[in-house]
Amino acid sequence: MSGHSKWATTKHKKAAIDAKRGKLFAKLVKNVEVAARTGGGDPDGNPTLYDAIQKAKKNSVPLDNIERARKRGSGEEAGGAEWQTVWYEGYAGGGVALLVECLTDNRNRAASEVRVAVTRNGGSMGDAGSVSYLFTRKGVVLVSKEGASEDDVTLAAVEAGAEDVNDLGESWEVVCEPTDLVAVRTALQEAGVDYESAETSFLPSMEVPVGEDDAKKVMRVVDALEDSDDVQNVYTNADISDEVMEKIG
Repeated sequence: MSGHSKWATTKHKKAAIDAKRGKLFAKLVKNVEVAARTGGGDPDGNPTLYDAIQKAKKNSVPLDNIERARKRGSGEEAGGAEWQTVWYEGYAGGGVALLVECLTDNRNRAASEVRVAVTRNGGSMGDAGSVSYLFTRKGVVLVSKEGASEDDVTLAAVEAGAEDVNDLGESWEVVCEPTDLVAVRTALQEAGVDYESAETSFLPSMEVPVGEDDAKKVMRVVDALEDSDDVQNVYTNADISDEVMEKIG
């Protein structure tokens, strides 16, 4: 996991800036709406909705916005969009794999925006299946270091099925099988450990070390993709060392 720490911290700070611009808010609200539509509007009976609401709250999304999204998704209120999940695959600088998750009501617009973001920033698009095999779907719970020690997190999480606890600098990253996500999150709650987010993610099975030039290219592509309203998540297998992160700021 070398290099994961500083880049993850940088992305966390970028997310805070995005929130001020409203982009992160919009994506979190969209998650709530889709979760309610897929599994029902009751958070107690829909763990995905519960976690989507918790993440939105943690990122200071207004409660009114969250509740309206839940109601739109569940059909209690009119006006919900027909969101579709679409995946795109490609490469950034240095042969780094890109796996892009979109949640969109216009597939053509999403495809165009992803292609432009990738190709204009030195990357290239790939066919379906060209890089997805390099990633594994996992459950990921993030816990702030301010609220818990590594021992507290590990003890509670491992007993519930967690596979690993990683140091991301400002947070602990608890990794588990997607089917164990609710159990791990619940175990942390019962142990008095507050968590920042709990969701399924795609982690690289093999990372590609990149130097300063390629790291800049990778981050440019990721930034351009995340500026699209249709893009929900961008996953890469870049291994950016702490030293490289220091150089590129």
